[in-house]
Formats: sequence, C-alpha cells, structure tokens
Amino acid sequence: MKFQPDTLAGTNAITRFEGHRLWVGSVPHEASVLVPWRGPVRAWPPAAAAELAAAHFEAILALQPELVVYGSGPRLVFPPPALARVLFERRIGLETMDTAAACRTYNVLASEGRSVVAALMLAPA
Repeated sequence: MKFQPDTLAGTNAITRFEGHRLWVGSVPHEASVLVPWRGPVRAWPPAAAAELAAAHFEAILALQPELVVYGSGPRLVFPPPALARVLFERRIGLETMDTAAACRTYNVLASEGRSVVAALMLAPA
C-alpha cells in the first residue's frame, strides 16, 4: 500500500533524463541547471566539473535548500571541498553522484517535501 503521492502540487519533478537532456515537468533542458524543489528552474553556468567555482555554489544559497544533490555528469566527480565550503559553513548538506542518480534521488527527496536543490550537469550532445 502506498502512503504518499508520486509528486506534490507545486513541487518540481524531473520527469525524464537522457544524458544530454532532461525534463522538469514538460520543459526540456539541454545545459546545466539548478532544479529547486519549488520555483523556477535556473541555468547553472558550469558545463563540466573542471569549470566549477565557488560562485557556482554561492548561487545555490539564494534558493535556501537544506540539501543539495549534485549531479556531476555521466561519471561521479566530487567537487573540491574548498569550493563547496560555502554550503558546509551554512550547514547545508551536499550529496554527489552521477547525474542520472542525482535526478532519481532529487525526485524522492522532493516528493517527501524536503527543501532540496538538484545542481545538475549534462553530458554534451
């Protein structure tokens, strides 16, 4: 017996992922994005883990999450701790995984009503 809905009204859900493209609801995205549990999806400048800078994590702070799920692309690549420090200092959790796993994890957390942001990098087309 199921006790909770697959999605909550007003909550963003990642409905499809193809490696170089993902859909939030019915809207496709072909570049790195920040997907907050509520509100508009935002472009996220880094196209690869090697391009990450502290400012990219600072942009997440404006969304006020309790947890960030970072999808590093087709392979697991951890961000340097010095760059993620801005999140750690504010006691915001950071989980790193490949983007496919990050999409699935984000959906579970968002469906539970958690204040989660997915920071997702997509593979080049």
